[in-house]
Amino acid sequence: MLFQDRQEAAYQLLLLLEEFRNKEVVVLAIPRGGVPIGYILAKELNASLDLLLSKKIGAPGNPEYAIGAVGIDFSWVDRQLDIDPGYIQTEINRIRTELKRKQSFFKQYKNPALLKNKIVIITDDGIATGRTILAAIPSIREQQPDSIIIATPVCSPQARAMLEPQVEQLISCADPDPFIGVGRFYQNFEEVTDQQVLTLLNSFYHPPTHATKN
Repeated sequence: MLFQDRQEAAYQLLLLLEEFRNKEVVVLAIPRGGVPIGYILAKELNASLDLLLSKKIGAPGNPEYAIGAVGIDFSWVDRQLDIDPGYIQTEINRIRTELKRKQSFFKQYKNPALLKNKIVIITDDGIATGRTILAAIPSIREQQPDSIIIATPVCSPQARAMLEPQVEQLISCADPDPFIGVGRFYQNFEEVTDQQVLTLLNSFYHPPTHATKN
């Protein structure tokens, strides 16, 4: 499966999420690439939109390979890997500082969504290892949502096998094998900037009003 861009991918994914329309749903989008997806899902499902600030810890010498993930108030590392603890702690501190900066930048749009008794839909533009989401699930569970759904245009079979037992549903348009990387499934996979994320959030919660003529 090849998507033209994140917008097309979001609308393809939306077809699989009709059961959640007009229910008590909070869409948690992972910045930055997941936000254009989450924006469309939340708009079309009549849901709330918020961010899931979580970022992978890259392996030494191979930053694209995730060995764990960090959030504002959580972290998870694959302890089966023989990685220097000093490197791990340095990366946790560095990434958490970066996430707190992003939180400060993004928080101007609204207060955090309340997740208690809500259907939480976690989304990203694709899931390769799944470790970023895996790390966040316990923190989300603590907020007592009704259920946790993971929804993504494309998911690796390995990530599905790891994540599916941890949530109520994992919904994807495709689970290609071999996976290789998220970008290969998009014709246009331009980087999403922090400013674009903020613009989408502001547009979602403060849509422009159009004056009517008398």
